[in-house]
Amino acid sequence: MSEDYARALGARLRAIRAQQGLSLHGIEAKSEGRWKAVVVGSYERGDRAVSVAKLAELAEFYGVPVAELLPDARAARRGPATQKLKIDLHRLGELPTHLAGPLARYAAAIQSQRGDYNGKILTIRAEDLRSLAVIYDMTPEDLVDQLVRWEVLPEGSELS
Repeated sequence: MSEDYARALGARLRAIRAQQGLSLHGIEAKSEGRWKAVVVGSYERGDRAVSVAKLAELAEFYGVPVAELLPDARAARRGPATQKLKIDLHRLGELPTHLAGPLARYAAAIQSQRGDYNGKILTIRAEDLRSLAVIYDMTPEDLVDQLVRWEVLPEGSELS
């Protein structure tokens, strides 16, 4: 395993641990000593090679698919970066519920997930827009046009 890959793998392990709110010592406690803080820390720093079997066990401990721990697999699965669209939350709040209700609920869920309550603008991915288009029974392009007409998206917004 190359040093760069070991560091990238370690960064993924650290990110998953952090998402779960665990310290290295917290892992040792939660696993009742199965996973030693010093060992997991050395995996995260890329100082120690992790076997496939250990990686699978660690993924099971974290409750995530093994692929989530592999940096190259995650990048390939995601594909190229997608365009982001900026929703005007103030304008969204002014629209009647029967029109904008699904979008408002979706935006609120994203805000809650991100812990982002600035109340002005919410950036969504093109994938989010495709999901919303299904809810609105429109194509993503038609939904963009509708959101521009509602003045929720700036004029000239489009999917790439």
